[in-house]
Amino acid sequence: MTTTVPKIFAFHEFSGVAEAVADYVVHAQNVALTEKIKERKQSNVNLNVPSSTGNTTDSVKEVGRVPSVKSVASSNTINNGGSNSNNSSSKKNSRKKERRFKIALSGGSLIQVLHEGLLKREDVHWNKWDIYFADERLVPFDSNESNYGQAKRKILDLIDTEKYGKPNVYHIDESLIDDPQECADNYEKILIKGFAGRDSVKLPMFDLFLLGCAPDGHIASLFPNFQDNLREKLAWVVPVENAPSGPSNRISLTIPVICHSHRVTFVVEGAVKAPVIKTIMERPEKGLPSSIVNEGAAGRVSWFVDDDALTDVFVTKKKYKFHDPVDLIFNDE
Repeated sequence: MTTTVPKIFAFHEFSGVAEAVADYVVHAQNVALTEKIKERKQSNVNLNVPSSTGNTTDSVKEVGRVPSVKSVASSNTINNGGSNSNNSSSKKNSRKKERRFKIALSGGSLIQVLHEGLLKREDVHWNKWDIYFADERLVPFDSNESNYGQAKRKILDLIDTEKYGKPNVYHIDESLIDDPQECADNYEKILIKGFAGRDSVKLPMFDLFLLGCAPDGHIASLFPNFQDNLREKLAWVVPVENAPSGPSNRISLTIPVICHSHRVTFVVEGAVKAPVIKTIMERPEKGLPSSIVNEGAAGRVSWFVDDDALTDVFVTKKKYKFHDPVDLIFNDE
């Protein structure tokens, strides 16, 4: 494995991370939604061929080259999800489905960071979000170990839905937590509906994939030197049984899914993480999950860390530059 250095944004205290991460998330949201609006407008331009050309055949061929939209919200929207229309033939509904920000979240301290940073902002278009989970511990949702449960209590339940609307939230089927394989298969089907629809898609493409990193080096529920999950090439979701730490049974999205995202962002804090961060950044040949992602998604990976997590770590730190506010105007007419 070659040495691939990601962008590393360092902060004197972890309190500064939440604000910066929130800004980065909103920027990723704005880029995703703006690009999809541009794609829609370009599609409309291709459709509006002037009648003076008289070349109907050529215009049809041109329309045929417009890529179909594959990020279609699943009909299995659960709990906090917004309503989905089954009338796929409606142009208006099709346009709405194009404008979605698809994000994957892990659990742990990341949820608290998002709680502190995102909820106070007024430029989060929650009603345009499709939220998936990087992994899940197979415990009841009311458990403090549940990633979805934690996100629901600390973020989703606190959104001013009257003002901002509701995101679509896609989580595991709680009734399947006693069967990791079936639970993983079911969640993969949800991903397929959300990202592939009727099209053939090799991998889902998230606009942003947010992860933490544990002291033992695991990300999502992918543990170092454990089973064959780090070598999985085909599955989108894998079961994890007898995990080395924490809840024994889990599911996790795979390395190829993570690396296929437009942006991958790690949020890490505390001196307890410094030894593993040192290994990740200075000894990538060790093959820790984060090192694999740094390499596999090279150029699209960012780390938000406090100085304690970089103790004795030799890396080039960058100062985070906040983005200018962006006004997104959605016209569904």
